[in-house]
Amino acid sequence: CPDPLHLGILTALYGGLRIGEVCALQWGDISLESGTIRIHKTMLRIQDLTPDARRKTKVLIDCPKTESSNRVIPMPSFLMAFLKPHRMAKDVYLLTGKRAYMEPRICLEKYKRLLIRAGLDSFTFHTLRHTFATRCIEVGFEVKSLSEILGHSSVKVTLDRYVHSSMELKRTNINKLSAIGLG
Repeated sequence: CPDPLHLGILTALYGGLRIGEVCALQWGDISLESGTIRIHKTMLRIQDLTPDARRKTKVLIDCPKTESSNRVIPMPSFLMAFLKPHRMAKDVYLLTGKRAYMEPRICLEKYKRLLIRAGLDSFTFHTLRHTFATRCIEVGFEVKSLSEILGHSSVKVTLDRYVHSSMELKRTNINKLSAIGLG
């Protein structure tokens, strides 16, 4: 049985979510019926400039920084089916299985420990987002849809930052020229 952190990592991988978006995600944001996830908040740690602050920083849960980052993402049916038996109350955070959140820094530390236990290189959490975008292109995703799922303001951002063509994909595309021949 996967723990909540594993559910969050899978959701990030198959939805292209940013770490702050996953950390702020509650079960009420996930509609298993419609197969969608609503991204309308993100979590980050900021400087606490309050004069009587006990700490230098504080966690902030707020709206995403851009309008395009505020979005509804369709999720693959296999992921919705996987999440369904683990559903919890609407105010419970996906990453913790509790009404208390896990901040991005702690999520990243736990993610890195999972990678070490699995014998994998030290990939950043953001690598999940890159992987999602690249795999979507490889299976023929329409780029405008992918850009909207990622919450980008333009297709150019998606292509320039997140899509990395593999040699296999290049070979598949170049072999499409065979259809027209040397005629």
